[in-house]
Amino acid sequence: MVTVEDVRRLALTLPRTSEHLIRDCVKFRVGQIVYVAFSPDETIMGFAFPKEERAALIESEPTKFHLPRVSDQRFNWVNAWTAELDEPEMRELVIDAWRMVVPKKVAAARLGL
Repeated sequence: MVTVEDVRRLALTLPRTSEHLIRDCVKFRVGQIVYVAFSPDETIMGFAFPKEERAALIESEPTKFHLPRVSDQRFNWVNAWTAELDEPEMRELVIDAWRMVVPKKVAAARLGL
């Protein structure tokens, strides 16, 4: 099971990331763009994810991943049940989400690409 603290330890090491508490939801963002957010009860982690790939992700593991509420489906976003995620998978999802919102040069410098 992944916790907000697990994500915080990783996210705050990623350049340009800041943490915010908005309507009882912990959110990690770069500038004004949120790339990871938790539900108020911390049972759901939402993260930036390419729209064109999300159906395949959800179909691959429907007990782990699901669509966000209808009003948020216009965004590049997917939700995951925190109880179903392990640490290595969380790291990959968070880093990939962060890469979607930072300049390519920043991501390359941090990840050694």
